[in-house]
Amino acid sequence: MVVNHDWDKVLEAEFKSPYFKELGVFIKNAYQHQTIYPEYKDIFNAFRYTDYNDVKVVILGQDPYHGEHEAHGLSFSVKEGVAMPPSLRNIFQELKNDIGVTRTQTDLTDWAKQGVLLLNSIMTVVKDQPLSHKNKGWETFTDHVIRKLGEREKPMVFILWGSYARGKKELITNPKHLILESVHPSPLSANRGFFGSRPFSNTNTFLEQNEMSAIYW
Repeated sequence: MVVNHDWDKVLEAEFKSPYFKELGVFIKNAYQHQTIYPEYKDIFNAFRYTDYNDVKVVILGQDPYHGEHEAHGLSFSVKEGVAMPPSLRNIFQELKNDIGVTRTQTDLTDWAKQGVLLLNSIMTVVKDQPLSHKNKGWETFTDHVIRKLGEREKPMVFILWGSYARGKKELITNPKHLILESVHPSPLSANRGFFGSRPFSNTNTFLEQNEMSAIYW
């Protein structure tokens, strides 16, 4: 059992596959010899907090924050007490502009518990070295996760911010799902279409139209 949820059944074949076993060996060795984020126990938090059958929304990130004590297994989320990263600050600015919610809590676990799968495509990173675990096997695994969610009949929302996340659109084949795309909330791009994209209100409208409870953002 990896996450002790329905995910273990959904992803059973992946967990037993040769590439995933190789990934596991690589990751264990990396944690023994380098500073890796998130903490080992937190790698699969996105799945622990949001079971497969409970997913309403997917917010896809690329890889974890690489600064000290920031990442804890949920995309765009950081532990309380850590300085707010610029991308998260912009997400919260759009949240306020979109639905009038002023949020200062940087830990997004409450979103995850409501059915928002906060998934990074690459799930680990070396301290201060962004994309350091690229092409080690994580992308194969998380692409499969996206496909399995895309196959589900129950509608959900996929929020794809930035060119990397938007490149995963082809994995989502069921037209019942809503795909919301925009540029990344990074300060480098937020003013080119992230601000004003209204992902939070659009998500809740879609959920309510499909007889699901809205997310309390």
